[in-house]
Amino acid sequence: MSMPRIAGEERMDAPDADPRELARSLADLREVNRWLGGTRVVLHHLARLVERHPRREYHVLDVATGSADIPLAVAEWGRRRGVRIRVAATDMHPATLAEARARAAADPDVTVEAADALALPYADGSFDFALCSTALHHFNTDEECVRVLREMDRVVRLGAVVNDLHRTRMAYLGARLLAATFWRTHPITRNDGPLSVQRAFTPGDLRSLAARAGLRDAEAFAHVPFRVALVWSRIDQAPGTRHQALGTRH
Repeated sequence: MSMPRIAGEERMDAPDADPRELARSLADLREVNRWLGGTRVVLHHLARLVERHPRREYHVLDVATGSADIPLAVAEWGRRRGVRIRVAATDMHPATLAEARARAAADPDVTVEAADALALPYADGSFDFALCSTALHHFNTDEECVRVLREMDRVVRLGAVVNDLHRTRMAYLGARLLAATFWRTHPITRNDGPLSVQRAFTPGDLRSLAARAGLRDAEAFAHVPFRVALVWSRIDQAPGTRHQALGTRH
C-alpha cells in the first residue's frame, strides 16, 4: 500500500553533520544496500545493460555515491566476469567524499570526485552508464529530480539505472522498527531512515519523473522487498536520442 510523499531535510545532507555520526549513518546505508536489495537491484539491471551492449571495458558514473559501496561492488562484479568497469564515484558533501575516498583507495577501478548531480561537470556522452542509488529522494523537489535524470541521460552513451526506496506503508513501518532497535543510538540514521521512505518513490512516481525528463521509453520496476528502479537503454548508443525500455518486473 502506498502513502503520500512528503518533503523534509535529512540530517546526513546537512553541511555541518558530525563526521563521526555521518560515518555511522553511511555504514548503516551500506548494510541496507547489502541486505535489503540496493546492491542486488543495481547489479541485476546493469547486467542486462551489459548484455545489450557487450564490451570488454566500461566507464560508469555513480551519482551521489555515499561511501562508494555500490561502485566498489560494480567494479568487483565486473572483474569476476572478466570485464573491466571503471567507476567515477561522485558526491558533493565533503565528509561523505572523504569517507568514499578512504573506502575506495585500494581499488584502482574506482575514483572519487566532487560533482553536483544537478549540473554534472562532464561532457555529453562521457560515460557508458550512469547509476544513482538510494539518492534521488534526497533532492528537494520533483524539478530537481528531473534535472538529475536529465543530467544522467546527457552524460551517458549506453544507459542508466536509478535505484531507490519503494515508498510503502510496510517499508515505513520497517524503517520505524529499525529506528527503534538497531539504529536507536545512531541519531542521523534514526531520523533519516523513516524519513527516507516517506520521501521516496513508487514506480508510478518514477515513470512520471522520467516522462518529464524526456525519457519516453524508460521503465520503472518494483523489487522485493522495498526497492524501485528506473532503467533506460539507448538503441543507437548516441547521446540525446531515443531510448528503449528493458527488463522484466520482479
